[in-house]
Amino acid sequence: MENNLRENLRIELNYQGITIKELSVKTGIPVATLDCYLGSRATIPSVDAAIKIAQALQVSVEYLVIGENANQPQIKSSREAQEISDWIKTLNAEQCKTILKLIKLFK
Repeated sequence: MENNLRENLRIELNYQGITIKELSVKTGIPVATLDCYLGSRATIPSVDAAIKIAQALQVSVEYLVIGENANQPQIKSSREAQEISDWIKTLNAEQCKTILKLIKLFK
């Protein structure tokens, strides 16, 4: 479980372009403590700390722990949408940002 939280937190920080220092300022959690959550030993944050992190990143604690929101309805997608989804999973953070900008143009 702690590996998922560590990886999901890393992914979200990268996606949002937030540094550990910036997260520390937003949450009041010391940088050293955040480093422990993200390090190879992957210390598990307290519930209080997890809530602060989730609020600062504007995601749910559930998302940080398991990578998705269980209460969010699963939408069945077309074959093309699934193919796009699978392809996007292979992109790096910068490529994802570019694709997101392109998608927003279609909205």
